[in-house]
Amino acid sequence: MDELAMSYRAPVRNGGLRAALGSLVRREYKTVQALDQVSFTIGKGEVVGFIGPNGAGKTTTMKILSGILHPTAGRVAVLGDTPWQRRAPFLKRIAFVRGSQPVGGSQELTVMDSLEYQRLLYDVARPDFRRTLDELQQLLDLQLDRQLRALSLGERMRVGLAMALIYRPEVLFLDEPSIGLDVTAAAQIRRFIADHVRTTGATVLLTSHYVADVTSLCERLILIDQGKLAYDGPFAELSARLSPYAADLLESLREEDR
Repeated sequence: MDELAMSYRAPVRNGGLRAALGSLVRREYKTVQALDQVSFTIGKGEVVGFIGPNGAGKTTTMKILSGILHPTAGRVAVLGDTPWQRRAPFLKRIAFVRGSQPVGGSQELTVMDSLEYQRLLYDVARPDFRRTLDELQQLLDLQLDRQLRALSLGERMRVGLAMALIYRPEVLFLDEPSIGLDVTAAAQIRRFIADHVRTTGATVLLTSHYVADVTSLCERLILIDQGKLAYDGPFAELSARLSPYAADLLESLREEDR
């Protein structure tokens, strides 16, 4: 990823009744710079933590790398492909899981129905599907006959991971995989991700506000702030390199982790 930039127009929100009424007649817009000349490279098999304050540009970057958004400028290659071209062979090699919405589609479907849909969508051979499903069911404790709407947040996250991994992607984009989970459920998700990476060699880019996610899974951190790259290197060096800013940031993350 080289000199990635992303900007968009957003309506100006002025306070007061007169301003609100005026915006109905003539709306004003401002340009928001979500990403500003961000560059980094991730090697095969790396697990990288992608951190920063809310609104820093983490999710925007994830969406560009997974092909959901088209950047304003810059060059991006993931597995040799330009993500936003959304070529079918490329999409079969990546997965994007959001902790805020780990499972999409009809909530009336059962877990098994959802996984079968993924099999068809990604053209997974049935023998491969059955073998992978058996592994995931054991590792993630999936209850295949339950409807999605009846699942807890932790259960939905496990199903979301299963749906992402059923076609064995090479690259995983995980956006806040433990958000909203209790301590036990979050630890289970971390253990599963670590085991999966160890056994498959998958490449992972992970965003999280929880220090435990980052320290247990990632040796390398990329820090982004206000759309700009602020740090890229080992976790252990972050505080020393960016102190006192980094120390304040890490402390804020720890506070959210308690």
